[in-house]
Amino acid sequence: MRYVSLLSGITASLLLASAAQASDSMEIDIHAVSADGAGETIGSITLEDTDHGLLLTPDLSGLEPGVHGFHVHKNPSCEAQENDSGHMTAALYAGGHYDPEETESHDGPYGDGHLGDLPVLNVDEDGNATLPVLAPRLSVEEVQSRSIMIHEGGDNYSDDPEALGGGGSRVACGIVKSSEESEEEDEE
Repeated sequence: MRYVSLLSGITASLLLASAAQASDSMEIDIHAVSADGAGETIGSITLEDTDHGLLLTPDLSGLEPGVHGFHVHKNPSCEAQENDSGHMTAALYAGGHYDPEETESHDGPYGDGHLGDLPVLNVDEDGNATLPVLAPRLSVEEVQSRSIMIHEGGDNYSDDPEALGGGGSRVACGIVKSSEESEEEDEE
């Protein structure tokens, strides 16, 4: 009987731990973006808290092969906006890289700059991205009510020779909703 009680206690603990872990993950849809706004869905990214930071697991297709700049941007929007030159720009409403400490420095995921600097996104020769990346300074909670951005080019984790790692245009974007927004959607 004692063995059964112990086993029941262990089972209950594992179920509670699993439930707690499940609340620290979410899936976001990623859309192609252009000067016309957010377009078709190209897949999703699962965000999950780990003991070592935020794990981002992409399941994306339709991207150009190679490495792409990958960042958390400060606003929860993927809409186009007019830039300072008067041209509509893809996903400009997302704002700049998430930088709550106002470092104004692009140092990559392991540096002391923008908190939204993520490891590069690797896209295979068929245009698919499935390789997870780890952002050691972030959590699911910190990226809620923000956006995830994929840039046209790579990222050198520096502001030199080009600002913001040289990633170039924004080509895909997803909105990370707050936990309250996600719960409301689940109820519908």
